Amino acid sequence: MSGVSIVKVKKDDDGIRLNRWFLKEYPSLSLSHLQKLLRTKQIKVDGKRAETSTRLLAGQEIRLPPLDAQKAPLKDNFVSKADEKLMRSLVVYQDENVIVINKPSGLAVQGGTGQTKHIDGLLDALKYEKDERPKLTHRIDKETSGLLVLARNRKSALTLTKAFKEHLIKKTYLALCAGRPKKDNGEIKANLEKIGEKMEIVESGQKAVTNYQVLDSAADKFSLIEAEPLTGRTHQIRAHLAHIGAPILGDTKYGRKEDVKKANISPKLHLHAWKIDLSAAMAKKLVVKAPIPDYLNNDIHFLGLNFKEK
Repeated sequence: MSGVSIVKVKKDDDGIRLNRWFLKEYPSLSLSHLQKLLRTKQIKVDGKRAETSTRLLAGQEIRLPPLDAQKAPLKDNFVSKADEKLMRSLVVYQDENVIVINKPSGLAVQGGTGQTKHIDGLLDALKYEKDERPKLTHRIDKETSGLLVLARNRKSALTLTKAFKEHLIKKTYLALCAGRPKKDNGEIKANLEKIGEKMEIVESGQKAVTNYQVLDSAADKFSLIEAEPLTGRTHQIRAHLAHIGAPILGDTKYGRKEDVKKANISPKLHLHAWKIDLSAAMAKKLVVKAPIPDYLNNDIHFLGLNFKEK
């Protein structure tokens, strides 16, 4: 047949269903047209008849009729040299399957109203030698600094996303707070529900659990707290620490503006995604830590607190 082409299945597409592969590579090709091409044997995998549900393996050859009109257009994902340098400077760990970056406070993970620059829009800067751009596997708030895990291939994206949803990945945050909880450690169980722009403590809300430990305090005016969310609700740590009398400094939603002014410290949110244990989702022991941002480190010491890494 004139115009017939042979395409090899890429490593990153290993295990993908045939219909999903066509949706990605030939988005304008309708499902009914695809089924007709398969039924009339115009599309074959390794020379054999295939179905929409056929699972593809890396290295297999897909025989295609002329489909240029349905092919995915090339995207203009231009990333400036300055942004590429920025993104690569954030990398704290990488291997064949994942990249972990230390996101600065103020940089959104995804686009939204008024967001012109965000991590998702700059991921082409982290492709390195691979054809596929990294994929987001979870989120952290725009104003929160710290660890963000990216998958470098489809399989890792599926594994990591599932592990985050099932709360198999242990995340540890550092929070510099106003006040001090009554207990130095404990478990906060307080269901959350979004009301307006905030997450409120509501008995009928979604289950939310956070473990915490006070690492140091200064005359009960300020405290450095380690928090581990056991569930993944929006603003969970921020709402929970405020609930037990220790709102995070610089938190404009759940904290008090006067606390930052009185302390004479940075107005930024003093919440840092410090450590993450990815071992449950990887084939190896993997714990990654993010350097503490200068403003947070300086303010910890300015308020007379100490932080000793375990």
